[in-house]
Amino acid sequence: MKTLKDAKIGETVTVAKLNGAGAVKRRIMDMGITKGVEIYVRKVAPLGDPIEVTVRGYELSLRKADAEMIELA
Repeated sequence: MKTLKDAKIGETVTVAKLNGAGAVKRRIMDMGITKGVEIYVRKVAPLGDPIEVTVRGYELSLRKADAEMIELA
């Protein structure tokens, strides 16, 4: 399954599922990333960490480890 970590710059993707459990999953959901939401990939740092995205009209930076937990449709 493709994850947010695999998305390319300039791509708009849709969240299919959130992996992980407990506090980590809750933190991702609190940032506005839930099933069905669209995410626009703005930038990726030179070494791939962090990833800058636009979610629900605001900009957000995610670690690669967190981006791997977000499965795309």
